[in-house]
Amino acid sequence: MEGEAGACSTAATASCPLKNQDNTFSSSLSLEQIKRQNQFSMERDWEQYHTPRNLLLALVGEVGELSEIFQWKGEVDVGLPGWSDKDRAHVGEELSDVLIYLIELAEKCHIDLPSAVLRKFELNCKKYPPEKVYGSSKKYTDYISDDN
Repeated sequence: MEGEAGACSTAATASCPLKNQDNTFSSSLSLEQIKRQNQFSMERDWEQYHTPRNLLLALVGEVGELSEIFQWKGEVDVGLPGWSDKDRAHVGEELSDVLIYLIELAEKCHIDLPSAVLRKFELNCKKYPPEKVYGSSKKYTDYISDDN
């Protein structure tokens, strides 16, 4: 981490638009760069608490906090139309917490997350061929039993 800015100083200078109309990410931030969270934790002597179990429970807690934002709103349209900038920022904060904990958990479990994602894409392509699943929400096991 030598020569790199801490997690806080990097985040403080980044511009963070609340509305992204074209559905693309505005940053080329990599998963490796997000691992700067480790420096943040080390500076506070929190690494001692970051076991896989504790990180998983923290991740689940953050997913719960994200869920609370959507609770009681009924079905929500893509892009969160009609949501306030404050609510949209809150969604971004909770999604960020989920991502940070997910990356930390993968690191503590010695999982190469980008490679695991690519492998999962390949597996899903085999389990859900478009000619069999197009327009359906069935689980892949339903398609296997349909072949017999």
